[in-house]
Amino acid sequence: MTRAGGALLVVGDVVTDVVARHRSPLARATDTAAEIRTLPGGAGANAACWAVRSGTNEVRLLGRVGTDAADWHERALRRAGVRPLLVPDADAATATVIALVDGSTERTFLTDSGAALRLSPADWSAGLLDGVARLHLSGYLFFAATSRETACRALRDARDAGVPVSVDPASAGFLAELGADRFLAAAEGAETLLPNADEARALTGRGEPESAAAELSRRFPLVVVTLGASGALVAEGGAVTARVTAPPVRPVDSTGAGDAFTGAFLAARLAGAGSVRAAGAGCRAGAEAVTVVGGRPADGPADG
Repeated sequence: MTRAGGALLVVGDVVTDVVARHRSPLARATDTAAEIRTLPGGAGANAACWAVRSGTNEVRLLGRVGTDAADWHERALRRAGVRPLLVPDADAATATVIALVDGSTERTFLTDSGAALRLSPADWSAGLLDGVARLHLSGYLFFAATSRETACRALRDARDAGVPVSVDPASAGFLAELGADRFLAAAEGAETLLPNADEARALTGRGEPESAAAELSRRFPLVVVTLGASGALVAEGGAVTARVTAPPVRPVDSTGAGDAFTGAFLAARLAGAGSVRAAGAGCRAGAEAVTVVGGRPADGPADG
């Protein structure tokens, strides 16, 4: 059960995003015109910001950043209403992602994980769960041994404290490298799994999102598979129980849409919403996210 009035703690990645929007195909060995912006990002950090934007009063974020950009990221998080618990790393630069966004708004990522995956068990304490009603783990943590150990320890401590845990698998490409079985074993015990369709396929080998969602819900009590503009699937107990639609919008950049879904979904759950209503809130936030450049809300926290 979610603790009424408690905080959301996100443990995950804080990233410097370089978003390059190019209307024409990339021209090999020469120039391609693009609009380029450097923005704060990261799946965990973005989700935390969207949770605040969606009405959660207290959102905390634990992540590891390089000293090169720690102050910049801390200021950005505080402006968004997130309480940053950032661990500075003098030996690794802040994680950086180059997001290549084409004319259809589809994005391709070039990822340097930097300090993000150096989050260590020494950075974690069960005391961080004091006052926390839900814990969310960014799946990127599961893709390196040190940060995976940290994520598993946080998951175990949360379960011992009766705090529900959600996990976002984060990357179909990295899942393929790690292996579905290793990821699923590490995430065992989570209450909620929030993959997109490609990640659900990678975790199950099932071609259809509905089949993949149903299969995953035999391992996790609640599975919500995001489908981009097509909405989301809710699955429980080995079956898809609902399909939620997303509002139509004119997309600009799909970077961070899944993070927006996660943040709004968790905010709704903290407010007492059931899984279907929470998925609807997630779909609305995801639709809003694709109308702005970058992975964070265009404005600050929602009023009221």
